[in-house]
Amino acid sequence: MSTGLLELEGVTKRFGRVEALGGVSLRVHAGEVLGLVGDNGAGKSTLIKIMSGVLRPDRGELRWEGKPVHLGSPRDAHALGIATVFQDLAVVELMSIQRNLFLGREAAIRRGVWPVRWLDTRRAERETREALASIGITISSAREPVSGLSGGERQSIAIARGVHFSARLLILDEPTSALSVTQTERVLAAVRSARDQGLAVVFISHNVHHVAQVADRAVVLSHGRSVAERSRGEWRVEELSELIAKGAPAEVA
Repeated sequence: MSTGLLELEGVTKRFGRVEALGGVSLRVHAGEVLGLVGDNGAGKSTLIKIMSGVLRPDRGELRWEGKPVHLGSPRDAHALGIATVFQDLAVVELMSIQRNLFLGREAAIRRGVWPVRWLDTRRAERETREALASIGITISSAREPVSGLSGGERQSIAIARGVHFSARLLILDEPTSALSVTQTERVLAAVRSARDQGLAVVFISHNVHHVAQVADRAVVLSHGRSVAERSRGEWRVEELSELIAKGAPAEVA
């Protein structure tokens, strides 16, 4: 297989006597959705934190475009173009949609010269609409507070933020958890749109049905280890479910 955008080779992480990850290897390519599935305690959260620079592996190597990298902090990951959307979304409910899109990126819409500077709200509104439209989301007003949005709409805003600010790899932590069928489909459509725009997407979930709808490949984690990898057309949902439950390859009937 060709060199991936991000590759992990033999990544191990321990917390005291507990081995959270034991020699995990995987790769994700630009323009591809990699599904990462596993039950609670499989090591998904630890792996996400290593890929996003929150944690450092004890052993193993991370490579970006084939070159070894050391992610000492989320800032290092962000500088490469890695955007992570954690399950507990980093949105401020009382702020508008456009302020949330530019949260932490206010310099992009700031005008004037110090000491007289202000936020260009018209530009923010226009770019927010364009960012959401790029992944198929339309809104009545970019000035409305996020508190009035559904869970699926909030997830879509977080995805649009990554796309708009030129992320190259989007890591999504359980993006469809606790969403309705309609909201889930909206998020899955946004994931497909991000992939079609050339982003690499890591889609972490315990719901194999949602992963099967968007993933080009799937990696199954069990007890901190990668127990299987399947490409689209090579797996059945039932097989992935059995792999998650048992941590061993399922027998094909």
